[in-house]
Amino acid sequence: MGSIVYPFIDPVLLRLGPIEIRWYGVMYLVGFAIAYFIIKSEFNRKNGPLPVDAAGDFLFYLIMGLMLGARIGYVIFYNYDVYLSQPWEIFAVWRGGMSFHGGMLGMIISGYIFARSRKAPFLELADIASLSVPMGLMAGRIGNFVNGELYGRITTAPWGLVFPQGGEFPRHPSQLYEAFFEGPVLFIILWTMRRRVSLNGSILSLFIIFYGLFRFLIEFFREPDVQLGFLYLGLTMGQILCLSMIVGGLVLLLSLRRLSKT
Repeated sequence: MGSIVYPFIDPVLLRLGPIEIRWYGVMYLVGFAIAYFIIKSEFNRKNGPLPVDAAGDFLFYLIMGLMLGARIGYVIFYNYDVYLSQPWEIFAVWRGGMSFHGGMLGMIISGYIFARSRKAPFLELADIASLSVPMGLMAGRIGNFVNGELYGRITTAPWGLVFPQGGEFPRHPSQLYEAFFEGPVLFIILWTMRRRVSLNGSILSLFIIFYGLFRFLIEFFREPDVQLGFLYLGLTMGQILCLSMIVGGLVLLLSLRRLSKT
């Protein structure tokens, strides 16, 4: 087996007395900043759905939906029994526990509320939001890598890393796999397709499909959540949720095309 030791990176970027600024939090801010730039750029183009000065408000709604949805999704999908017996732990967000699948649902709901409040086309806004997410996902996965968490399964690959919390054997740096495919690769696909599709909602559909596909495949290299392990047919909870995403994305895309022909 390989013997590359995880290059320890202090998860705390800066200490100011009792205040700690962590890399993970900084990565969130980087992701939000990139998202704001993309949303503002899309609002600023000809025939944009809303004035440029609405970009900040739209991002705020998305952030609120993301944070609430991610926490609620983690509670329901990954640790329901624990939180059912200790409901006060739901609010202990500083101990970790966020689900992107829940966050995505939260953003869809908050985006819909925003669209209704501004009388703007929801599906067009959803496409723009979808463009803004991948690079934020990349930043978040890099934050996971810095924290040495969500590491992969044991491997004999020469690039396997011995993570401090992962035991003595090298593991896949699955955080970096996800950062690459859920970040720049997914972004390039969506950015390329945005000029080639005319139906509002198509970019949202493609985001759901390709994110689900990439995450499903990478989950084969990622260590399952310890409290759940492997579930049906040897799949992880993440893979089951991703299969639901792929099916949902395909149904949405086909529905949009069918409606456009009626």
